[in-house]
Formats: sequence, structure tokens, C-alpha cells
Amino acid sequence: MSLTLPREEKRKLNWRGLPVTLVLGLAVSGTWIFLALAADLVSPYTPIEQDISAALQAPSFTRWLGTDNFGRDILSRIIHGARVDLQIGFFGVIFPFLIGNLIGLVAGYFGGAIDAILMRILEVTIAFPFFVLVIAIISILGPGLTSLYIALAMVGWVSYARLIRSQVLILKSSDFISAARTLGYSKRRIMLRHLLPNAISPSVVFAMTDMVLVILLGSSLSYLGLGAQPPAAEWGVMIADGQQFLSTAWWICLFPGLAIVTLSLGFSLIADGLAQLLGTKE
Repeated sequence: MSLTLPREEKRKLNWRGLPVTLVLGLAVSGTWIFLALAADLVSPYTPIEQDISAALQAPSFTRWLGTDNFGRDILSRIIHGARVDLQIGFFGVIFPFLIGNLIGLVAGYFGGAIDAILMRILEVTIAFPFFVLVIAIISILGPGLTSLYIALAMVGWVSYARLIRSQVLILKSSDFISAARTLGYSKRRIMLRHLLPNAISPSVVFAMTDMVLVILLGSSLSYLGLGAQPPAAEWGVMIADGQQFLSTAWWICLFPGLAIVTLSLGFSLIADGLAQLLGTKE
């Protein structure tokens, strides 16, 4: 299936036919991914190494981003913290993505009672505020990243289910689906090989945006003590540790906050670029 972009969208394409925002987003996110993978090689200190004699040092040539109240190097903790926050973004999105797309695909294709039951479950889930429901589930399961992933899987699937269901409802009456039925293809083959590849583009774009929200949510919950636990090098935990020194050691909170902003910006640009490339953006 060929993809034809409107003329005004083509003007936004840059090097080798890629949108500018996609290239920039890949560059920013790719830098953080590289730092996370090579954290042990590029970080000057270990993230939990304490040196009380160097506590609360301001940024300098020896400590580029300064140290915290335990003398831990901020730059090293930020680099290692990228591993945790990228892990939160990935696992916090992949499970809702898979569950939601499967439920939406089944509901949209079969319709009838199956669709009605699944949509009632969806409506009950979205009746509660997202953030409150996530906190409630984590409070029951106990703080930690595993509880966070379970909570996001139980709550976050609804957006993907609605997206894929709406696409399937449109596509299942298309000529190529009618032809597949005429040829005697199984329902499983029609759903997975014909409907899903043509309906999944909006979900992929939304997943990039959702990754930004999940990273922000993970940092917020870690700040509240419900996500990653100290002494883990996680950006939300670092901000929570430095809040009492905000007036005297501003660098403890500032640089992890900037890390969250830049990583979130990278995935936002990727989402915008994919929307242009896949033709899902007006």
C-alpha cells in the first residue's frame, strides 16, 4: 500500500524524506539511550558512591554538575538514572500497548456481545481518574517499579483499545477484507495480517506520546515514594532528595529536572514526526 502525503506535508520532510521533528527527536532520544546503555563507561563515578567530604559541591571542572548532600556525583546519577527512566517509559507503555491493541482488535472485529462486554469494562476503567487509580493500585501492591508496571497495564490499555477499535470498525468493511473473507482466510489471519497492520499506525504514534506521560508519571510517583526507591539513581528520586536544599544547592534538583524535560521532548518530537510520516496528523 503506497502512502501519499499532501503537498504541505512534503515541505516538512527533511533529510532522505524524514520529517525534521522525527530527526531531532531521534537524535535527542538516541543520545539518552546511548548514555543509558554506556552508563558504566561514560559516567565518571558510580551512582551510589558517597563522599561526605565532597557533599553539596557546586558545579565545577572536577564535578561538572556538582554533588548532592551525600557527596554523590550528580552527573553520574543522571546518566545511570536514564536507564531507570527509559525502562519505566518502555515497560510502562509496551504492556498497555499490547493489551489495548488486542482488546480493541477483538472488540472491533467481532462486535456484538463481545464488543459490548469489552467496552463496558473500558467504560468502568475510564470512569476513575487515571492518576488516582494508578496510585490506588500501587498502594495495594506496595511501592516499586513492578507495582507501577502492573498498575499501568491495568489502567493504560483503554486508550489503545479505543484507538484500534475505531480503526478496525472502519477497515473491516473495506474491499480487501471482503476479498480475504471470500478467499476463505481464517479470522485470526484476517485480524493479524490484514486488519492490524493497517489499523495500528495511530496506536504507534500515541505510544510515543504516551511514553512521555509515563516517564513523567514514573518520575512523579518516585518523587512521592511510590516508584523507584532510594538509593536508586532515578530522576524523580533525585529531585525528592534535593528539594530540602533547593535554596542552597539548586543543582541537585535542576539537572535531573532538565533531564526529564529533554528526554520527554525527544519522544514528543518522535511522536510528531511519526504523525507526519504516517499521515495521521492533520
